[in-house]
Amino acid sequence: MVLAGGLSHERDVSLRSGRRVAEALRSVGLEVEERDVDSSLLPALLADKPACVVPMLHGETGEDGAIREVLDLVGIPYVGASPAACRVAFDKPVAKIVAARAGINTPESVCLPAEAFRELGAGAIMDLIVERLGLPLMVKPTRSGSALGCSVVRSAEELPAAMVSAYAYGAVALLERFVEGTEVAVPVIDTGAGPAALPVVEIRPDGGVYDYSARYTAGSTTFVTPASLSDELTAECQRVALAAHAAFGLRDLSRSDLIVDAEGTVWFLEVNVAPGFTETSIVPLAVQAQGGDLGELMAAVIAAAAQR
Repeated sequence: MVLAGGLSHERDVSLRSGRRVAEALRSVGLEVEERDVDSSLLPALLADKPACVVPMLHGETGEDGAIREVLDLVGIPYVGASPAACRVAFDKPVAKIVAARAGINTPESVCLPAEAFRELGAGAIMDLIVERLGLPLMVKPTRSGSALGCSVVRSAEELPAAMVSAYAYGAVALLERFVEGTEVAVPVIDTGAGPAALPVVEIRPDGGVYDYSARYTAGSTTFVTPASLSDELTAECQRVALAAHAAFGLRDLSRSDLIVDAEGTVWFLEVNVAPGFTETSIVPLAVQAQGGDLGELMAAVIAAAAQR
């Protein structure tokens, strides 16, 4: 069973990912049911348990571990991380702490709830943030995906609007030192023999920022696979992705988003426990670059998860 849709801001992307995965699995002979997440899901699971569930739910209600908690309660195996690992990975400030403790470079940041920002004086706080982190900044909601509510701030005058945008998608905002460099993503797949990093995908958005439109509008972003990095930097990006996968206790499938700066330092931005599988998503591009078949690869991941 492929779960897609849900009620998050990323519902449309989730539906596209779910369709892509379901079609790929059917192409290699698997019997697949596609379901949305609503009040009919639990009775359906209890009445006729699938061999395995593939959660293709993006955003808070899909990546915060809640659905996986329910699947554990019902006793149905599923692809992906445990509920606890999802909760840690999905919360960006917590994830940055975990990454740093594992020795992974991550940009310096500040985390502020909307209440503190408002009650303590927005102007004074913004001045302190710019003094501490410098410019440019990346401002983002702490618990959202697909770059919704994210903004690059290159001047202090742009910061108030960026904060408003971030708070539109959550009660807490993360303000992070913006790292200029080559943006890449590295999927990690485990088909039962241990986690393995797929080819590094370089991301070149036409507008310079990999925002929601650049992610999901065909032709808005150029993807280079394998990335135009040296062999040493490619290996380092893959090492960081594998280290993040291990540090968060992830399983089966993940995608780490990274930046390589001009000095060759690899910076960890975030890890995704339910990466997208749309026509413009990273994982299918990396599988294709490796010469693999998406359906065969996902079928192997499902077989391993079903035996857990």
